[in-house]
Amino acid sequence: MKSAFFAAFICVLVAAGQAVCEIRVVTTTADLAALARAIGGDRVEVKSIARGYQDPHYVQAKPSYMRLVNRADLLVYTGLQLEIGWLPLLIEGGRNRAVVSGGQGNLNAARGIEVLEVPEGEVDRTMGDIHPEGNPHYMLDPRNGLQVAAALAGRLAELAPEDAEVFAQNLEKFREDLREQIADWEQRVAAFGGKRVVAYHRQWEYLASWLGLEIVGYVENRPGIPPNPRHLSALIEQIGRADIEVILCANFVDPATAKRVADKVGAPLLTLPITPGGEEGVETYSDLFEMIIGRLEESLAGAKGTL
Repeated sequence: MKSAFFAAFICVLVAAGQAVCEIRVVTTTADLAALARAIGGDRVEVKSIARGYQDPHYVQAKPSYMRLVNRADLLVYTGLQLEIGWLPLLIEGGRNRAVVSGGQGNLNAARGIEVLEVPEGEVDRTMGDIHPEGNPHYMLDPRNGLQVAAALAGRLAELAPEDAEVFAQNLEKFREDLREQIADWEQRVAAFGGKRVVAYHRQWEYLASWLGLEIVGYVENRPGIPPNPRHLSALIEQIGRADIEVILCANFVDPATAKRVADKVGAPLLTLPITPGGEEGVETYSDLFEMIIGRLEESLAGAKGTL
C-alpha cells in the first residue's frame, strides 16, 4: 500500500538529470499553501482551493476541486469547521482514500493550536456563523504559523523520508526568518498595545491577541449575518462613548456598511487581506504580515479615512 502511495508522486528531472518525486499537496487556503511551498520547496507541487481574495467560509464544491483532491498525496486544511460547508463534499467526491480523516495524507493544521473563543454550551445556526470548536482564524497570528510549518515538515518527512533532511532544513530557515520578522513587527507596533478597535467579523482575534489590541465591538451583530439597523445604531453609540482607533475589515467583504459606520464616528476604516494572494504583492506568509503591520502603523498613528 505504501509503495503504491509513493508511486503516485510526480517525478520530474532536475538540472543534474536526477529524478525527483514531487508530493502533490492540496490546501484549503492560500496561507497553508504558502507554508507548504516554503517547507516543501522543489519537492512539492502545491495547489490551494480557496484563493487569497476569497472568503474561505464560502467555497463552491466544484468538480475541478474534487479532481485536485483525487490526485492529492497530502490534503492540508484549517480545521475547526472553517471548511465544514464544502470540504467534506470535496473529500467524498474526490474518492481518495489517502486523504480521508485518519489517512497519512490528511493533515488538520489546527492540531496543537491554542484555540480562542471556544463556545460554552450548545451552538445552533440562529447564533450565526459560530464555530463549535473555536475561532478558526489562527493563522493571523504568525506564531501559529511556526507551529503549522513544523507539522507540515513532519508530515512531508513521513510521506517522503528520503527528503526528510531537505524539509528539516527548509523548516529551520523558515523559522529563523519568521522569528526575526516577528520580533521586528512586535517592536514596530509595541506603542499601540491596548488600543481599542472594532472589527467587521470575528476573524481578527488572533491578530489582536498577538499585538495587544482590544476588540470592543463588531459591525456584524451575529457572525456571517448582515447587521440590522438597530445593531448598527447601538454600535455607533458605543463607539461614540469609547476611544476607537480603527475599524478592521477583510478586503473580500463589501465595505459599504463598515464605511457608513466609520464615516459616522470619524474612525478610519482599514481593509486588509487575510491570506497571501489577497492583494497584489502579498505572495508569501511574511508578505501578509508586513502589509498588515505597515497599514496598522499608518492607521494607529493617526491617519484618517479609508485606507
